[in-house]
Amino acid sequence: MNLRRKKLWMTVTLAVLAAAVILIPAPALAANPIERFVMVEASQYAFTPATLHANPGDTVTIELHSADVAHGIYVEGYGVSAEAQPGQPVAFTFVVTESGVFRLRCSITCGALHPFMLGRLTVGPNWTLARAAALAGLAVLAAPLAVRRETA
Repeated sequence: MNLRRKKLWMTVTLAVLAAAVILIPAPALAANPIERFVMVEASQYAFTPATLHANPGDTVTIELHSADVAHGIYVEGYGVSAEAQPGQPVAFTFVVTESGVFRLRCSITCGALHPFMLGRLTVGPNWTLARAAALAGLAVLAAPLAVRRETA
């Protein structure tokens, strides 16, 4: 097999592997459900942390603290919410049942930028990171193929 054919074969193989990493659905891993406790601080106009993570079946308890004015938190898709006054934290518990990304919204009008006070609940493993790492590895393998060899 000459060098040009070998290079073409390697390029096609890496392209097929990259397509597989991108297109093949991620496997559903069944993790044992656990109890998760998350303290969320609400202040104008953000939740900290802004992203919460859980796996399907987990029991999630969110304790909401308000740093400045009255704030609420509503978890879309689950229909659960709570409202907290400054210095009076409140907690609520629910079981996550479906994978996906769900929006967290402030449920009390807290000022001019209230509509932009959003967060998210990500349910399921972080397959985006795993896929990005796999594609980066393939890019490293493909780098030598992109180098054009000059002959003297």
